[in-house]
Amino acid sequence: MKSFLPSNLHRLTRTFLLGAVLAMALLPAARAEHPVDPKATPDVFLGAVANNMLEAVKADPMALKGDVGHITALVRQYALPYVDMNKTTRLAAGRYWRQASAQQQADLVKAFTGTLIRTYSGAFTRVTPDTTITLLPFRGDTQAGDAVVRTSVSQPNSAPIGVDYRLEQTDAGWKVYDLNVEGIWLIQNYRNQFAQEIGRNGIDGLIKALNAKSGQ
Repeated sequence: MKSFLPSNLHRLTRTFLLGAVLAMALLPAARAEHPVDPKATPDVFLGAVANNMLEAVKADPMALKGDVGHITALVRQYALPYVDMNKTTRLAAGRYWRQASAQQQADLVKAFTGTLIRTYSGAFTRVTPDTTITLLPFRGDTQAGDAVVRTSVSQPNSAPIGVDYRLEQTDAGWKVYDLNVEGIWLIQNYRNQFAQEIGRNGIDGLIKALNAKSGQ
């Protein structure tokens, strides 16, 4: 089975990057210390979410020990309210999205969500008590409907890594739908792989492959 994680992102996962990526998009409300307002400016919103999630992982003994099952449960419980997986999946599918039936679209969103959760849960095992996330100066228009927030992830004995997040303003406030790790946009990478799989096996084949990858 061909992997649906781009090869260059495999390398970044091994150095914690993708754990940091999803950490920026999660909010464990029960442990939150920083108020999170999805209708605040995008940098303020993302900064609160990032620090809350990182502190929650550090405070959870099982998560900090690298228990993937425990981390996966945290991701499923707290990630989805702050990530627009419908938009992420639609953009990754590109023109094929319009060719899919309503049921296929729903199944594809579910399958892709499972793949990303499984992938990034494994990366959370790289979190240590010394992991930090720093927001860089915001350069966008806080009143715009779309924004990019830049961050820097630091690990002991490693160079800081830049991770950018693209957010959209919705009726419910800001939601993350794409990310850039050292110049690599997630949606663009998956769009190429989705197109190849659909070309070989159709939309149902893509859904089946994603489900197999995520263990569903």
